[in-house]
Amino acid sequence: MSSPQPPFATALLAGGIAGTTVDLSLFPLDTLKTRLQSRDGFFPSGGFRGIYRGVGSAVVGSAPGAAFFFCTYEGVKGVLAKRRSIHGELGTGAGAGKTWQAPLEHMLAASLGEVAACAVRVPTEVVKQRAQAGLHGGSSAAALGAILSQRRDIGLTGVWRELYRGWGITVMREVPFTVIQFPLWEALKGWGRRRKGLGGGNVEVSAGESALYGSVSGAVAAGVTTPLDVLKTRVMLSKERESVLVVLKELLSTHGIRPFFAGIGPRVMWISAGGAIFLGSYQWAVNALQGNIL
Repeated sequence: MSSPQPPFATALLAGGIAGTTVDLSLFPLDTLKTRLQSRDGFFPSGGFRGIYRGVGSAVVGSAPGAAFFFCTYEGVKGVLAKRRSIHGELGTGAGAGKTWQAPLEHMLAASLGEVAACAVRVPTEVVKQRAQAGLHGGSSAAALGAILSQRRDIGLTGVWRELYRGWGITVMREVPFTVIQFPLWEALKGWGRRRKGLGGGNVEVSAGESALYGSVSGAVAAGVTTPLDVLKTRVMLSKERESVLVVLKELLSTHGIRPFFAGIGPRVMWISAGGAIFLGSYQWAVNALQGNIL
């Protein structure tokens, strides 16, 4: 059973609600994870003090980033599903591949959604993580001010590059993460609809079920992609611009494989809980806006 397709406005509003809800509710865990992965170490970066440093940038970036993601995700997924349906009706043989085509469509849609979201997420993440690690005074405003103050030395282009430092590794982290999480979430939702015998174009799983499936899929994806998350954090927090390859070689030669799993506990806990809140609140908002509260 396929999922009912929410319209653009619904995906926009529901995505914004979901992004803000999850980022604000789990911000302390995100701070602890960032400090565990910092080059300076956990306690020099702030330890358990000031766990809401950088929350301002999260407030600014959460809603638009999540809205960008879900509008792109739902839009691409709908176009691909419609194309597959038309091909099946025309007898081109596409119908026989539905069992593997749908997950591939979800992977592509989620990947494009993450690239769109990163346009907003990366600058806010740079500012947020520098504040979390206690750099530049430990606040979002101070971290942003420190970046903008470099304009005289590095120019507007340099400031832009500084705000988007870690763009490549962020996309490299987010795309594999979402390629694992969203097809798994969609598959679990499909299983939930089949288990309950739900049908019809306007019926969906409940917010609670979506939250459970989001938690499971998020935990799996978080554990697998932790090494990429460590690289992203090191690149964003480095005092000078460094390529991902340089950071990777330095970590391997100095510390071996162990640092690549720094913060895996908080990351899995944070994203498991975050997957429940994010995809549960998204489903709740979609169901509410479409009159499908279960």
